[in-house]
Amino acid sequence: MKAKSIKGHSNSEIKTALIQSMADGFKPTLAIVFLSISQDRKAICQLLDKENIAIYGSTSNGEFIDEENEKESTAILLMDIKREHFKIYLEEYPNKNYRETAKNIASKAKKEFKKPAFLIAASHLETDAEQLLYGFEDIIGKHVNVFGGMAGDDYTFSDQFVFTNGKESNIGTVVLALEENKIKIKGVATCGWKAVGTEKTVTKSEGNHVYTVDNIPVLDITTKYGGLENVTPENENLLLEIAANFPLQLQREKGDPVMRPGLVVDWSDRSFYCSGSVPQGSKVRFSLPPDFDVMDKVIKGVQHLKDTEMPEADALVVFSCAGRILSLGPLMNLELEGVKNVWNIPMAGMFSNGELARATGGNLEMHNLTTCCVALKEK
Repeated sequence: MKAKSIKGHSNSEIKTALIQSMADGFKPTLAIVFLSISQDRKAICQLLDKENIAIYGSTSNGEFIDEENEKESTAILLMDIKREHFKIYLEEYPNKNYRETAKNIASKAKKEFKKPAFLIAASHLETDAEQLLYGFEDIIGKHVNVFGGMAGDDYTFSDQFVFTNGKESNIGTVVLALEENKIKIKGVATCGWKAVGTEKTVTKSEGNHVYTVDNIPVLDITTKYGGLENVTPENENLLLEIAANFPLQLQREKGDPVMRPGLVVDWSDRSFYCSGSVPQGSKVRFSLPPDFDVMDKVIKGVQHLKDTEMPEADALVVFSCAGRILSLGPLMNLELEGVKNVWNIPMAGMFSNGELARATGGNLEMHNLTTCCVALKEK
């Protein structure tokens, strides 16, 4: 497989870059597209459509094809994978039937491929991405390879979109199914946020709504551990600080913990809603604000993937949590540079509202504050 990445801040820049990428005879069949909601999605899709290029697309909170992360731009990974080795699906779930939707897609892919693997993106903030993952497991099995991210919208938290040729949705999922017998796909999800304090017990929760931890309102106990000040509804920066720097670390019986940042506070009882489910009775720990070790852990995780499972790769797709760039700022470029240098191959990535991948040593999970790197190689 040959791959190339292009980027631009306008339709004309993307058109020029696309023409230049194909000047040497390169004929891409597939485009992975990450773009800002400020970009003209339909115009860019039409450009790719004219060249008969299949599209897997998602809006984002920032885009990159190298160590320089961009805003209000478009990043595209172009690949010339054989058409019989992949298929793209886009389905909606207006009735919140996430698991059934994923099962339907997985069933179709199972008819197409002997061993399907999946790259997915999903839109709408209420989407229960864990149910999507369960749907793929129901049909393919616990071993299934699924990686992806939740669509963004330049941090407006209003409307996100996934799209493919001639179709888009703000309440649906776009899925790239691959024949794993022909396309090798391996990924790793790494967070790096260090835990602090002893394990605590979630004493009251419903789904992703956490009320109390050790019988203390979760906002109050988070405030205590984080040393937070001005914890009031008027503090516009409070939620970003809690989400980016002080997520709950949900402990798992198997594998690494997964991050569950508080995203919405209910001031009536000082509870908050997390990005994913936090079962009542589960164990959590609190987090320390990130430092340089956070980036080092991600780069070492990707290097370990290369050393143990993927010595060579043709292309790299990265889903990095929007909260990481809020916490790390300009230092995020160092992480992206380190990741790119592992294989030094064409790459495209986005800052997402959630990451989907198998936890290290564990199960498929909905992650936050995590970098998910997915390497592809045609066999």
